[in-house]
Amino acid sequence: MKLDTPLGSLGPDITARLLTRRAAITRGASTSAVVAVGLRMASVPVAIAALSRDAFAQGALPEVVVRVLNLALTLEYLESEFYNTGVAKSGLIPAADRTIFTTIQAHENAHVQYLRSALGSAAVPKPTFDFTAGNGSGNGPYADVFTNYETFKAVAQAFEDTGVRAYKGQAGALQPYPAVLTAALTIHSVEARHAAEVRRLRGNFSETSPNEGWITRNMTDIPGTAAVYAGEENATQLGIDLTTITNIGVDELTESFDEPLTRRAVLAIVAPFIV
Repeated sequence: MKLDTPLGSLGPDITARLLTRRAAITRGASTSAVVAVGLRMASVPVAIAALSRDAFAQGALPEVVVRVLNLALTLEYLESEFYNTGVAKSGLIPAADRTIFTTIQAHENAHVQYLRSALGSAAVPKPTFDFTAGNGSGNGPYADVFTNYETFKAVAQAFEDTGVRAYKGQAGALQPYPAVLTAALTIHSVEARHAAEVRRLRGNFSETSPNEGWITRNMTDIPGTAAVYAGEENATQLGIDLTTITNIGVDELTESFDEPLTRRAVLAIVAPFIV
């Protein structure tokens, strides 16, 4: 979406405010750094969320948008701190894989900064995390997450797969705000690439389930992650039983479509990691 995309696509309520705000920017009015960067890049998705916040007045984004973006921010806090800690841990990540995780780390940190800029004073604070999934005990089922590379990759996969499904699950709530939806989906697509890369890395880039680059049915080899993959065995889309219209196997059918997670399901999944 370029800067000259019709503002009417944003919805009438936000459009009037954005038109006023755009005029002010054109006249040289000050705005946040993220908006300025986005406008210089001629990219609405980079700037639109913060611009929307300014347009609705400070901290006055619609409640549903704040709710969705704060859920996303909580997940991004989780992922960014996880990768920051893992990358900083000496000897954890092999040299051959280090670039992969430093790249993902940079992406997650950018997502946090972006969402915080978008939400302004409405942004939730970063929680305290226990990446062992021990609710603060530090002795949960992933107690060796930062000393055992295999555990680190397994938790990374669970986080990334959860993030992809979580963003998809909130898309419907953002439909009345197409620009914000577009901004959220620019993150969603990157999270999907992270998930595929980590899954492939865990499977040594083989084609063996469940460690392929995609999710097969609701399969998982990571203890305690059944909720992350619950519902992925679905083979019915838009009321159509896909097994009745093709000879393609059920495994491939479930791999062809990704299922959304509800807000409640997402919060239940991440609860053990939050103190």
